[in-house]
Amino acid sequence: MTVRRAGQSIAPAPANISTAPFWAQILLESDVDGENNVMQAYVEPGVITNWHTHPRGQFLYVLSGVGFAQRDGGPMVELRAGDCVWFAPDERHWHGASPTSTFCYISIQATQDGTAVSWLEPVIREEAAQ
Repeated sequence: MTVRRAGQSIAPAPANISTAPFWAQILLESDVDGENNVMQAYVEPGVITNWHTHPRGQFLYVLSGVGFAQRDGGPMVELRAGDCVWFAPDERHWHGASPTSTFCYISIQATQDGTAVSWLEPVIREEAAQ
């Protein structure tokens, strides 16, 4: 059994994965194939991730604020508290906060071949708005 107390394991997200830094609290972490990685993200207004994929998919549960998500080739979708999003395995996508609201969510993704995410290039905002 592992207990992580509220407020523990909060750190800035890795550099160069979003338009500006955001905070993440690691809730569960594993590099064992098939096991889940879970984090809670705290994103400031206007901050969005780069394009990325997850080898076994990603589940997002929105806790508060207003955000957006988009899969490659799809429309940008507004997200609000209580919304759930599933990105299929290797589906290229991004997500982040609206320009006027913070965005907080729980993210769950399983590990495959030692990784749970592959980070790609920054989003070009004009493309995202289409």
